[in-house]
Amino acid sequence: MFVKDRTVRVACAVIEDAGKVLATQRNTTMSMPLKWEFPGGKLHPGESPEECLARELEEELGVRASIKHALPPVHHRYEEFTIELIPFVCTLAGGTLVLHEHRAMAWLSPHELKELDWPEADLPVIASYLALLVEQKSCAK
Repeated sequence: MFVKDRTVRVACAVIEDAGKVLATQRNTTMSMPLKWEFPGGKLHPGESPEECLARELEEELGVRASIKHALPPVHHRYEEFTIELIPFVCTLAGGTLVLHEHRAMAWLSPHELKELDWPEADLPVIASYLALLVEQKSCAK
């Protein structure tokens, strides 16, 4: 039986605060349980990635964020679907951080991010983010 390839568009936030980055851990009832991820979620029809990010951060964490940079989108093929991950580097802009859907959260230094167990699609986001930090550091000199 032929099954059309399904692409899921997801916006996510690499949230920075005081030199740390927020990672959230998926709960046991989610797909890819207990994997760590950048908070965000699936785009609704007609919704921009920026609108999706604002909605998802409010729903999942009770916060608002300010977008600083867009990172390159990632296309990754899983067995059941393809994900288009649209990442943004952000800072917190209001609200109180509360986990509504995730099991745990951690504020980590950028280089500690690689130590967590991430879904495969998130790994290029981490690499792009670390490259951006190196670029920013070299431009500041």
